[in-house]
Amino acid sequence: MKKTKIVRITTVPISLEKLLTGQLTYMSQFYEVIAISSEKENLDKFGESNEIPTFYLNLTRKITPFHDLYAIFRLVVFLRKIKPEIVHTHTPKAGMVGMIASKLAGVPHRLHTVAGLPLMETVGVKRKILNLVEKLTYVCATKVYPNSKGLEKFILENDFASKGKIKIIGNGSSNGIDTTFFAPEQISEEETLKLKARLHIAKDDFVFIFVGRLVKDKGINELITAFTNLNLSKTKLLLVGPLESDLDPLLPETLTEIEENINIISVGYQSDVRSYFKLANVLVFPSYREGFPNVVMQAGAMELPAIVSNINGCNEIIEGGKNGLIIPVKNSKAVEEAMRKVYQEKSLLDQLKSNARQMIVSRYEQKIIWEAIRNEYENLEDV
Repeated sequence: MKKTKIVRITTVPISLEKLLTGQLTYMSQFYEVIAISSEKENLDKFGESNEIPTFYLNLTRKITPFHDLYAIFRLVVFLRKIKPEIVHTHTPKAGMVGMIASKLAGVPHRLHTVAGLPLMETVGVKRKILNLVEKLTYVCATKVYPNSKGLEKFILENDFASKGKIKIIGNGSSNGIDTTFFAPEQISEEETLKLKARLHIAKDDFVFIFVGRLVKDKGINELITAFTNLNLSKTKLLLVGPLESDLDPLLPETLTEIEENINIISVGYQSDVRSYFKLANVLVFPSYREGFPNVVMQAGAMELPAIVSNINGCNEIIEGGKNGLIIPVKNSKAVEEAMRKVYQEKSLLDQLKSNARQMIVSRYEQKIIWEAIRNEYENLEDV
């Protein structure tokens, strides 16, 4: 029996690799799956390692009208050639290009997952342009999947799409989490002690961890200010993620503090973050905006409570006082007070930790999310 052809599109291949880890391989058991993204070399590596056919499309993450028009033209030609039944896009630029092109190419089912909106932190003329682009994306889509209740509310309040076109799959999240992979027992105590020694972290140090891009929108300026003002003995702040200075740079004084404070350890991008979670005590994630953050789920699955800002996604994964603390956004004092609280109140920390993993396993196990997406595909085919 011939398999239904599905095209999955992201702006950059790392989104296929990290945000959708394992999902395309799972779907390829039931469908003919083709992955489309930019960065040809990285896309080719993804395709080879996952045994998924790929098509290179030169997409940018900035506002580039002429570049985008050419990408739409190339994608229309490709889609008309292969005639897929479903095109499913992720990330804003891939969504715009993918949805417009698939509508022009006559693809019957055009699906777009919303996993965060950069326009939330944009103002002025740029915000108006991004609003228009977002509306155009949703007009061309036949179905829109926000991956959190907060995003669904934002989309409806801004009149980007009608209620009938929107659906949250499962409890939220674009990919769920593999709770057998993200599990404390996967990392040995010996491995943890070796990593601590390599990073010059004492056995009894209290470690706050942040995992993600080191950019303004992730609340890094507030986090560094909070940790510096905290000024507690035997504490470390571990930063795991790449510094991105082109799109959303940090303040100069933040960069200086990261470089000069001996209690702040920055290790850059890591392909496997489990060992870093294992040596930490608390995740601190004061982001300005999110869709449904994988990092918070990963930390929870590794039995780590989280301090998160009160934004969509974060405030759905974390229940204040149960598996973490929720703080106001863009507030370094609130970050500092929450960090001090979990450091000083051991009984609270133990309580949060005891609930952390169970609350992730019961709601966001990866296979459940994959099956829900597959069911969505099958229901479309029956229409």
